This record gives sequence, structure tokens and C-alpha cells, in this order.
Amino acid sequence: MNSSDVLVIGGGLVGTAVAYGLAREGLKVGVLDEGDDAFRASRGNFGLVWVQGKGYGKTPYATWTRGSATRWPMLRDHLLSETDIDVQLTQPGGFHFCFSETEWHERAARLQAIRDDLNGDYPFEMIDHAEVKRRLPGVGRQVIGASYSPMDGHANPLKLLRALHTACGKRGVQMSAGMRAQRIERSGNGFVVDAGGQRFHAGRVVLAAGLGNRALAEQVGIHAPVAPNRGQVLIAERVAHFLDYPTTYVRQTDEGTVQIGDSMEDVGFDDGVTSDVMSHIAWRGVRSFPALGDVKLVRAWGALRVMSPDGFPIYQQSTTCPGAYVVTCHSGVTLAAAHALRVAPWIAKNLAPAGIEHFSGERFLQTDKVFTHGH
Repeated sequence: MNSSDVLVIGGGLVGTAVAYGLAREGLKVGVLDEGDDAFRASRGNFGLVWVQGKGYGKTPYATWTRGSATRWPMLRDHLLSETDIDVQLTQPGGFHFCFSETEWHERAARLQAIRDDLNGDYPFEMIDHAEVKRRLPGVGRQVIGASYSPMDGHANPLKLLRALHTACGKRGVQMSAGMRAQRIERSGNGFVVDAGGQRFHAGRVVLAAGLGNRALAEQVGIHAPVAPNRGQVLIAERVAHFLDYPTTYVRQTDEGTVQIGDSMEDVGFDDGVTSDVMSHIAWRGVRSFPALGDVKLVRAWGALRVMSPDGFPIYQQSTTCPGAYVVTCHSGVTLAAAHALRVAPWIAKNLAPAGIEHFSGERFLQTDKVFTHGH
């Protein structure tokens, strides 16, 4: 039977970031990776390292997200030195476009509310069309203004996933591909995980299986009611460099292609694409940058976010099965640094980072509370 100090269930961005961090702590780590036939949220990620607007209605998430963004250069440097893979992190700040006065004022109120909750320590500015045009010359006339924050950036999510897998391999993490965890049982001071007839033993187990966490968490006494939410993304051909900043709807990758996206659909486990949503995404992209109207689209995809009822992460150690943890979120790129450099040391040393207590799944047992995706 395979054995390790910690077994991470899930080989996507969340699982491999945690596994990498655990290996850095000197632990013997195993990872069960279901493979590319799984609902791999990582491959559909937009690549933003995004802070502004996050934490509205839950201030600790604003702090947690910003803490991850500030640690991102450290994660980038670690991965580059260990793997020679540049994940193409840049953090020049980011723009959220507004297409009406109502949107502009609602955006200002939302960001100001977060700033007030953080006693003013939350940099952003609301700018009009002329100032947006000065900073982003290609922006369309229908963008009446934007919010800008210096806290934001972006990276290449596929290069990040490759770098994490490579770094895990170099640090001796045992990656088991094509393994779907089905059953978790207590065994002495540890756990036995059954994955299609193969059994894996570990002193601790970390559930980072995305949408699979809902059923697995129940087996170790944790409430993790995650559900799918589809996002569709369009990819345009490589074009000359025109965009120095990430935006919520459009970003140009380090390779020159253009990503256009940001849809949210509650459609169950359907990760396909639909013409109506793709049409709306393209329309909004062209409103943002009219020159995109002459650019060819080369592919499109749908991917399923891993959403909790309120849109915020779930981080919890089981009280009934100590040593079993759930780590789940929908911002696998933004929070990669937090997962590798804060969550992993928590699991390794049982020293909880400040603020993590706010993300227990127990909050969803409050039957008198209505949750919305407030991410």
C-alpha cells in the first residue's frame, strides 16, 4: 500500500499548490490526480491575480486575497529557480470597465465599502473615460469609466500548472495519475484512501478535489457544499501587443493571444459552450476594445468553477477526523501563493494563519441565512 505523510486528493492548481508547499515543509507527499478527463477547472482559468472587488460582504476574504497577491512574486521566484519555468506574472494593476453611469456608481460604492471595512487600506481609484483612454489607448467609447487598482495582475495559468507539477516532481512528490478517490477511512492515526481498488495510506489527507470535495468531505465530517458554475472563454489569435494591463473581461496573454470571458451560469455539470453566451462575450469584448472586431477567434471553451454558496473559499480541518482537511475555492490562480505559502504550513505544523477561521464550511449550516455569490 502506498504511504505518505500527507495525501492530497486533487492534482489541479489548488491541489498541486498545497502539495508543493507541503513538500517545501519537508513532508513526504502523495497526490491523487484524476486526470484530464475530470472537470479540470485549472484548464479554464482566466489567469487573473485579482484583488479589487473581492471580499465584498466578507472582509476577511479581501485581506486573504490581498495577502496572496503580495506573496505571488515569492511563489513565482521559487518556481522559476526550481523549474526554469516562467509563469509570466505581472502585477501592473488592473481595470474593471463600466458601461453606464449606474455601473460606475455601483462599482465605486462596492469598492468604497470594502475600503471602509479595512480602515482605508485598500487602494483604488474611479476614473472617467478620458483617463481610461489615456492609459489604455485602444479602449472603446462605450466604456464610460473604470475602477483601477494597483493590487491586481495576471499570470499564465497553464504555465503555472506545469511549473507546480514540475516542482512537485523535483521535490519527490509522488503523483498518481488517473486516480479518482472514492472512499476515505480512518486507520489508526491516519487515513486509508481507496481509489478504484488501489489503496493509499497517509497520516493526513487534504481534499483539494474541486467539485469532488462535496461528497468526499462528508466522509470526514466536513460540510463543503460546493457546486458548479460555468464560465465560457473565447480565445483570439495572436496579435501585436496592445494591452499592458489585465481587465476583468479582456486580457492579452504573454504569448500574444487575447482572452475574452467572464460569464457565470448555473447549468449543473455541463461544461460546454453556447452560441448565445459566446456572442455576448464577443460583443462585450468589442465594446471594450473595438479593434477586436477584426481579430479571428481560434477556440472557445467552457469550464466549471468550484463555487461555495457564498462564493468564498472553504478551509477547514475536521473536528471528528483530525488530520483531514478541505481546501477549496474558485480562484486557483489568485490564491495559489496563499495555498503554497500559508495553507500548506498550516497543515504541516497545525499553526493556523490569521483569518483562516472565517472560512469554515460550518457557516453554511446557518439555516436562517441566505447566501449569494459575493466573491
